[in-house]
Amino acid sequence: MHFLKLTGSSLLALTLALTGLGAERFRTDINPALRYYQAFTEVPDLSEADHQYLFTSEWRSQHLDPKFGVLVTKYDNMFKFLRQARHAQVNCDWGIDLTEGPDALLPGLARAKAAAQTARLRTMWHLQNGRPTEAHDDLLAVFALGRNVSRDGVLVSALVQIAIENIVLAIVAENFYRFTPQTLKQLVDGFDASPVRGTIAQCIAVEKYSFHDWLLRKVDDLQKENPGKDGKVLEQLRVLFGRVGGNEGNDADFAEKVIKAAGGTSDGVIRLIRELEPFYQQVSVIIVLPYGEFVPQMKTFSAKVQKHSNPLVPKFFMLFEKCRQREFASLVRLELVRAAVAFKLHGEEGLERVNDPCGSGPFAYRRFVFEGLDRGFELKSAYKGRDYDEALIFVEKDGPLFRLDGKNAGQPLPIPAADK
Repeated sequence: MHFLKLTGSSLLALTLALTGLGAERFRTDINPALRYYQAFTEVPDLSEADHQYLFTSEWRSQHLDPKFGVLVTKYDNMFKFLRQARHAQVNCDWGIDLTEGPDALLPGLARAKAAAQTARLRTMWHLQNGRPTEAHDDLLAVFALGRNVSRDGVLVSALVQIAIENIVLAIVAENFYRFTPQTLKQLVDGFDASPVRGTIAQCIAVEKYSFHDWLLRKVDDLQKENPGKDGKVLEQLRVLFGRVGGNEGNDADFAEKVIKAAGGTSDGVIRLIRELEPFYQQVSVIIVLPYGEFVPQMKTFSAKVQKHSNPLVPKFFMLFEKCRQREFASLVRLELVRAAVAFKLHGEEGLERVNDPCGSGPFAYRRFVFEGLDRGFELKSAYKGRDYDEALIFVEKDGPLFRLDGKNAGQPLPIPAADK
């Protein structure tokens, strides 16, 4: 009787953890990372010729042939898991052991970005075949995947999150005329309902643990393993800093710079590592500032970092300025898409409702004419953190290809050699 009661309770819990997606039902209490790893095992083993055909050809503005459809359909099982992971009601834990410091492997990142690139092709196929709901589901699945890759708090994971978001939002812009207003609204609603974005600011604590704290532990371990043999400790530290700092280009002599700045002792290396701590505190304050305040304070901070006599300081802190610039650009891009959809739904009134997060009002709007034909519209932000106007062109009519964004936005897009 007790066994039957326990079984009934378990079944009740399982039932509560199920959700419906159309006629399909699945559990929502499974760690999304497990779903993602399952998805990655379902990537089809395409021949090199088929992979090149699918991923190196320019498919926009082309009628997709049956072969294209056969190949992208091979990814159905992969996207089944990705879609299910999007609906998970539990936290995403990738199982990354951060005690390994910079030696920790992040096997999901490249596969996650590849999934977003695959979603682009599948979206084209879905839309050509009158399946906007399928396109919607694929895009929101990889958007949620992008958000979830940042859950480990590692800086490179946050950057991959940004890259995946950019891919998804570009897919919306380049297919803008092919989505119905209703589907566009559902996409924006889905973006808003996705897991919260991982921030560069949240990565600073993990960066400190994975580099500063890890290095201190490593030096301490080496000293204990080699008592009274500092030369041997330094020999192993040269290898360690060569690996952490890079052994190519301007960083080829990084390890020697560290040992020299340390006065040729392992205790000196510990001193250099401990000098990093106040910089983590300072950048943590600057990185969360709004755009207008961030720019001058980060420039002052970066100037101090760049000329610091401790070679570890520029190595570990010069990257934060560019990372935050990418984050600002990503925040802007999401709002550009939100504004474009509002314009599609409500005209100029809708456009006026969405403010530029790096400006003082709505985005700048203009019609976009390419080779004498009106092809859509461009929205532009006041943000110029990457030394060019942060803008995005939304395609409303098919035709010759052009760049949607970046410093060459609006310029003709070169045709890949394989397509010539």
